[in-house]
Amino acid sequence: MLPLLVYNQLRESINKLTTIKDKGVTIELKEFTDYNQPNEALKNGEIDVNAFQHIYFLNNWNKENKGDVVAAADTLLSPIHLFSGTENGKAKYKDVKELPEGATISVPNDGTNESRALTLLQTAGLIKLDVKDGELATIKNISENPKKLDIKEISAEQAAQTLSSVDAAVVNNSYAQQQNVNYDTTLFQEEPSQDLKDWVNVIAANKDWEKSNKADAIKTLIKAYQNDEVAQIIYDASNKVDLPAWKGAPTQDQLKANSKK
Repeated sequence: MLPLLVYNQLRESINKLTTIKDKGVTIELKEFTDYNQPNEALKNGEIDVNAFQHIYFLNNWNKENKGDVVAAADTLLSPIHLFSGTENGKAKYKDVKELPEGATISVPNDGTNESRALTLLQTAGLIKLDVKDGELATIKNISENPKKLDIKEISAEQAAQTLSSVDAAVVNNSYAQQQNVNYDTTLFQEEPSQDLKDWVNVIAANKDWEKSNKADAIKTLIKAYQNDEVAQIIYDASNKVDLPAWKGAPTQDQLKANSKK
């Protein structure tokens, strides 16, 4: 029996793997309601692996909790989006270049998501940041803002609600999907070709997992997860937002061509 914590966005794909009887492995899913709990459960031996976090979160958790959780395998990338503001339910803009001088843009106000959102705005050519390697960006790190954008910090869960009162907003996918944001109103998004390794979600395990008595089971899980069928499930179950992130995974074009939705 292999206890596992799984992020909700991975549930449909993990359900396909819940029992790998022909390999002698059975997966037991465990749910947590707090992001602070899964790695503690892993550290304490309550579970063998978890699948809910990206690399940046994992590294930061280790630093703050003196942990030694490691990434055992890549799972998916959930690219964040800059959405157009709306007026009477319709997008104000169709291209990021249409954003006017003085445009108001909402970004999440928590450290990790704000830094990622500001980096997205920089990649879109809207601002420039002055940050040291490994440092989280805040609005104080904006070194150039040629359009004099008014960037407002707001809690991540409320960002989607601001779309009717701003010119654009960076919204986390979980909240965008919960609040039915129309992805056709995307002005700019992270692309897999960019250096996004910090934001790749992973199956995590304890440091010496390969020497543990669950090593073969974990390797079987990874092999079963990292295949084309699961890649397509990840893509389709997320309304074509999330992308498989392991080496050799199908490309976005291949997933689009094979999509049934």
